[in-house]
Amino acid sequence: MFSLTIFNRTLICIVITLVFILHTLDRIELPLLNKIEHSVYDLRLKLTTINSVDPRIVIIDLDEKSLAAEGRWPWSRDKLSELVDILFNVYQIKVLGFDIVFAEPDTSSGLEILEQLEQKQLSNNSEYSQIIRDIKPSLRFDDLFANSLKNRAVVLAYYFNSAETNINPNSSLPVAAAKTSDHPYLKLIKEKGYGANLAQLQSSAITGGYFNNSKVDSDGSYRRIPLIAEFHGNIYESLALATYRRLLNQPPLDFTFKQGYGEFPRLESINIESLSIPVTEEGIALVPYRGKQGSFNYISATDVLTGQVELDELTDKIVLFGATAAGILDLRTTPVQNVYPGVEVHANLISGMLDNSFKSKPSFMLGAEVFEIFILALLVIVLYPKLSSITAAITFVLLIIFIVWSNLYLWQQIKLDNFLATPLILLFLLFSVQIYFGYFLETKKKKKLSKIFGQYIPAKLVADMSQSEHEFSLKAQLKEMTVLFSDVRGFTSISETMTPESLSALINEILTPITGVIHHHHGTIDKYIGDAIMAFWGAPIDDKHHASHAIASALAFFPILDQINHEFKQKKWPHIEMGIGISTGKMSVGNMGSEFRMAYTVMGDTVNVGARLEGLTKQYGLRILVSESTKQAAAEYSYLEVDRVRVKGKSEPLIIYEPLALTTELTDKQQQLIVDFERVLSLYRSQQWQQSKALLNTIKQHYPDKLLFTIYLDRINRYSSIPVEKDWDGVFTYETK
Repeated sequence: MFSLTIFNRTLICIVITLVFILHTLDRIELPLLNKIEHSVYDLRLKLTTINSVDPRIVIIDLDEKSLAAEGRWPWSRDKLSELVDILFNVYQIKVLGFDIVFAEPDTSSGLEILEQLEQKQLSNNSEYSQIIRDIKPSLRFDDLFANSLKNRAVVLAYYFNSAETNINPNSSLPVAAAKTSDHPYLKLIKEKGYGANLAQLQSSAITGGYFNNSKVDSDGSYRRIPLIAEFHGNIYESLALATYRRLLNQPPLDFTFKQGYGEFPRLESINIESLSIPVTEEGIALVPYRGKQGSFNYISATDVLTGQVELDELTDKIVLFGATAAGILDLRTTPVQNVYPGVEVHANLISGMLDNSFKSKPSFMLGAEVFEIFILALLVIVLYPKLSSITAAITFVLLIIFIVWSNLYLWQQIKLDNFLATPLILLFLLFSVQIYFGYFLETKKKKKLSKIFGQYIPAKLVADMSQSEHEFSLKAQLKEMTVLFSDVRGFTSISETMTPESLSALINEILTPITGVIHHHHGTIDKYIGDAIMAFWGAPIDDKHHASHAIASALAFFPILDQINHEFKQKKWPHIEMGIGISTGKMSVGNMGSEFRMAYTVMGDTVNVGARLEGLTKQYGLRILVSESTKQAAAEYSYLEVDRVRVKGKSEPLIIYEPLALTTELTDKQQQLIVDFERVLSLYRSQQWQQSKALLNTIKQHYPDKLLFTIYLDRINRYSSIPVEKDWDGVFTYETK
């Protein structure tokens, strides 16, 4: 039996290792592992970004301020021509890259209409014809823009797409960076179609670069971007690469190839003069992000047009023109920020080219990663059975530290991107298998759990815990949970009329069935406080429906309470009513107390709120009150909003609710009550006293015994005669607990 156990755990470890190796070699895909690897990559990148502003690159921002001052986008191209002239003539910038496509002619000048008038209605008016000829050059906005681009370091943007027929005949691509026939080993992404600038504009600028990313990761994040792509046998470059080459006066592209695992050499880097950019076989580079949005200076486009920018802010700068205004904002998901301007992605690439700060993943890293997986598996399978549990745990921790340290060293010092999540998860899985077979015994776990938690939760839950792989303990932790307080109303008066023996019997007959209801709905009894019960949901077993189970318990109390009162009536015992307060939120749970006595309990502000709500049930004459967080967590129930209150010990107001029933079981009368009382509260809080009073009186006819409506009528009458303060916010403050 022992040898069979060793065989089983060794076989499972080997199978897990083979799966991870096949995933690394792209023979199979584990989407969850990819997702985790991406998350770890993002975390590592965030931890190591330099988080400083690169002063060499400036983004001319088409922002809300510019649209408000210059008019909505698209602007007429005479304005863009003026912008280009100002940037080059006044500010003497080095290079200008547009992250916007100018695919359609600009007809905003109205020249076509003027020419039609000349040809038709005013064809005999020689004076009008002369005026048209004189002003025509100034109204050909595309000509003006094209002229401003000539002989200047300007890069226009375009995009590739997968639709072969989606090519605008009036547009054209820039001059290709190279021909694929000159580099037969290139295996680049082959694009099918494009959307580009007007041929007139592109021919004036000459240079251009694409801004799309055909290799976005599966989660939509821009971690890597193809710097070059193939289209119809030509090599085209991205906007960032084209801008960098234009900065250097268009030096030729060169490529470095190394023999890979296949028959042909693989592309390793793109070379531009002294710069060598590490890329994959398809020409894809990791984006060297500097940090979150704002790693480059933004200048409003209208400030440039109106001359409000100091010379040193733009002189000798690399300038990118992009948009952050709502409606035209080019947003991307990136490792450093979920919502990130696309223009700043290009800026990061250019900055990386200037600093030569690209991370690489050369072809040999694949073999290194497979070897790492193999060595880890060998260490665990061979060494673990020979180690004590403590030594094995120390070895596990040391291996994790070594993997993380070596990975960060390669990332920071060598600029190599090596996987991190994969070996960590593999190590965890292999150790888990070893631990499962070699250490934890089910019988010990059952005894331990029964000893620790048997006094707090029902036996069934203890049995469920013993079947779970999760480790339970009494150690304090912060968790999202729900707490319930219930109390017998008027218990002091009741106790004064009964003998101690009868009182004890009465309490037992109340608390026993109520405790059963709590256990039935997966609750944990915290303590009995005389006639009161404190219970919570969400620990020691995680319960994602903790709020719903608490409300279900509370609503189930009262049919049982009716049965109890029926029996008490026969015994001539007092009639019993209960108030219940429920609150949901973060609270500390665990073994707490002193060295003399400990208890598994909950503490925190959320717990205090639950106690306050139970106390408020007396004030409003209601059986149950819950907090707004409980209402949100148990959305399948329908609620009557009761009030906005400020309780003792809390400065922030609370919105409190009465749960009525599951929404699917709500009666028409209850539904109408919710709608009508919401209207009453709206009128009340807007100080429309007479209207709220009239509607409230109508409601009260159907609910004559409901104290809540009487309370509001009293408030309205008082506020009608004594005006409220100017800053009255509709919140009622309770000074006592």
